[in-house]
Amino acid sequence: MQVDESSSFQMNDVESLERKLSADIAAAGDESALETVRVASLGKKGAVSELLKSLGSMSPEERRENGPLFNGLRDRVAMAIAERKAALAREALDARLAFERIDVTLPVRPEPRGTIHPVSQVQDEITAIFADLGFAVAEGPDVEYDDYNFTKLNIPPDHPARQMHDTFYVARQSDGERHVLRTHTSPVQARVMLKQKPPIRVIVPGRAYRRDSDATHTPMFHQLEALVIDEETNLGHLRWVVEQFCSAFFEVDKIELRARPSFFPFTEPSVEWDMRCDRSGGQIKFGTGNDWLELGGSGMVHPRVLEMCGIDPARYQGFAFGFGLDRMAMLKYGAPDLRPFFDSDLRWLRHYGFAALDLPTLDAGLSR
Repeated sequence: MQVDESSSFQMNDVESLERKLSADIAAAGDESALETVRVASLGKKGAVSELLKSLGSMSPEERRENGPLFNGLRDRVAMAIAERKAALAREALDARLAFERIDVTLPVRPEPRGTIHPVSQVQDEITAIFADLGFAVAEGPDVEYDDYNFTKLNIPPDHPARQMHDTFYVARQSDGERHVLRTHTSPVQARVMLKQKPPIRVIVPGRAYRRDSDATHTPMFHQLEALVIDEETNLGHLRWVVEQFCSAFFEVDKIELRARPSFFPFTEPSVEWDMRCDRSGGQIKFGTGNDWLELGGSGMVHPRVLEMCGIDPARYQGFAFGFGLDRMAMLKYGAPDLRPFFDSDLRWLRHYGFAALDLPTLDAGLSR
């Protein structure tokens, strides 16, 4: 709006210009439109700026009269623009928050997709059973000393288990010690006996490693062993514990076991257990039938093992037994092949897996 510098500006003209600028400011729908209004009013060639420039050509009396009028207009227009800009920013924020709003009262994933691996579930089930029988849980390192893994378990230097075709050896240490990926969880038994005085009643779940791979063997697998050391233990106690475990784990009332003589360097005498089952119909049923299923090895702890672990074999004796957790999971839940247990196939995990809150308890039942 051009102003005639030779004439004074009337009050009603200032009010008219202010009404027009106020309407333009209110009508600005976004910050870009508001910036256009700001430049047209307060820019170098804007209407208000032109009014302020005209003060230089006015007489002193006119400047005294129009100066406060023009400056007040500038201040009010600047304030109105700032308020409208803040309002537009709030509106933009409200619109963004409404668009990006998340209802935190609803679950992020309505249907959980993760499952508990069968081996983890079976380990929890077995731990619950043995806890009820008064067993504690012991753990040890996966990378083990040769001494704990073999020597203290009465395994001679020329035993096939010590050969590289069966055992994963780690590079020899600077002190000359040889380390292995433990071939069983039995080294933890030696560690427990070295640290704890009898009576001892522990189970040892964990990973073990051997050079083997087929439908029922993998290079890395899971074992669970039980160890009892006391002044009065015998094979009858061992049989009773195995029967109680099998009855609770397979959830059948009647269990029939068959003992077969065997040999393990760390037990004497050594026994392998078979359980009566029925293989007809494409399924295995326990506690009935005319078939037998191998469970695992056991025996009375060898006196030399007790002696090497600092326990007097003349006063104490004990028993130990063990089995594969992966194989127990296969038997109980009908998995035909061990290798998919380690394939990380989500389809397999969804089929054989367990819900996260499906915790096994003896009172409520171990399995689904």
